[in-house]
Parts: sequence; C-alpha cells; structure tokens
Amino acid sequence: MSSLHWWRTVFFLIPAIGLYTIILGTLSLGLSLFDKRGYGTHWCARTWAWLILRTTGVKVDVEGLERLTPGRTYVFVSNHQSIYDIPVIFSSLPYQLRIIAKRSLGKIPFLGWHLRRTGHMLVDRNRPDQLAVFGWASRLTSGGLSLIVFPEGTRSLDGGIARFKGGSFHLALEAGIPVVPVSIIGSRHIMLKGRLTVQPGRVKLLVHEPIETSLLVNVAPREFAEQVRETVRKYVELDF
Repeated sequence: MSSLHWWRTVFFLIPAIGLYTIILGTLSLGLSLFDKRGYGTHWCARTWAWLILRTTGVKVDVEGLERLTPGRTYVFVSNHQSIYDIPVIFSSLPYQLRIIAKRSLGKIPFLGWHLRRTGHMLVDRNRPDQLAVFGWASRLTSGGLSLIVFPEGTRSLDGGIARFKGGSFHLALEAGIPVVPVSIIGSRHIMLKGRLTVQPGRVKLLVHEPIETSLLVNVAPREFAEQVRETVRKYVELDF
C-alpha cells in the first residue's frame, strides 16, 4: 500500500499540485496589481487549498467557528504537524488571513513583492523591527484582516508540540488583538515531515475560545505563550 501511495504522490499529486500552484499563483500575481488589499489573492489561496485537499482525498472536520465574531481581527495560533496544515487552515477559516514570513522570502523574485503588496509581513526573526511590526498590526485591524501563526517555528517530527516562541504573543498583547488557539489533529498522518508519501484521510481543526488580550494585565508574552500552548496541546495529544 505504501508503494501505491508513493507512485500516486510522485506521478499524480505532485504534478497536479504544481499545476494548481502555477495557475493560481499567476492569477494571484495579476490580481495583486489591482487589489492592494489582497482580497483577490486570498481567494486564490483558498481555492488552491481546497483543490489540494480535494485532490489528495483529505477531508477536514471543523469545530468551534461559532465562537468567533465574523469580520473581527484575530491572531490564530496553531500547532504545526504537517505541510498540509497550511491548506487545512486556509480552506477552513472564513477570514482574510495574512502571515508573518521570513525576510529571506522577500529575495525570491516576484514572491517577496507579492507578499508585501498583499498585506503579509516579512521579518528578520533574529532582529525584528518592532515599530514596523506594530504598524502592520494596526493595518490588520483597520482592514479587518487576521493573522495565522505557527509559533513552534517548524513542523513537528512526531506530532508532539514544541515550545511556543513568544514574538507573536508580544504583538497580540501590545496591539490588543484577540488570540484564538487552534488545534490541528491528524494532519501528521497525511504527510509526515521528511516523507514524500501523501495519504488520504481526515483532519480535525478545533477552534478554541478567543482570548481577549485587552483584558490581560501584567501578563508576560512567555507566560501567555505557554498558556495558549497548553490549550492546543491537550486536544492534539488525544491523537497519539
């Protein structure tokens, strides 16, 4: 069976996903010339995510969306088990999502310009420009946009949850943006880190109760990060 999945991945899924990426990526670049807010490019990202999940045979069960207020700005904080977490989130959360990415991505022709123009933030993770980051957060709020963060910084090898880095929590606390813990359960079974094989299956995305950062007084970002990590962890580890 694993051999069948390998052939399916190499000769069908990778070419199909490559085709989706080329077509929708080109469309997204074109739309960004006329839509600086990034709404059109976000539609491309959601369509790309839906196509990948549909082609792969991945079904996503979403719980907890009723806890959110439509149109409000949130910082969604999720664990990171698989490269498939990205299409799972973009296809499942009905919000205009933006990301914080490594500044080195800005050196890639077209991609860096495209990310900046459509509202994403490129930062030097070793020496972040605090003023620029908080200015960007203000634009998120005024534009009704939300942020998705994977605070572990990398994908998990075994599905366990590593220490959450505190940068995004500092941003949320300073800007007063509500934080929404998100547990992604089961994506590690779709595609393990370091493996080429992709398998169909079910993934659960659980949206937890938003945390109003404006009500938190004298809470350190490191302490807040650990609190959110614990909320995410106790549901993810049920999958072990």
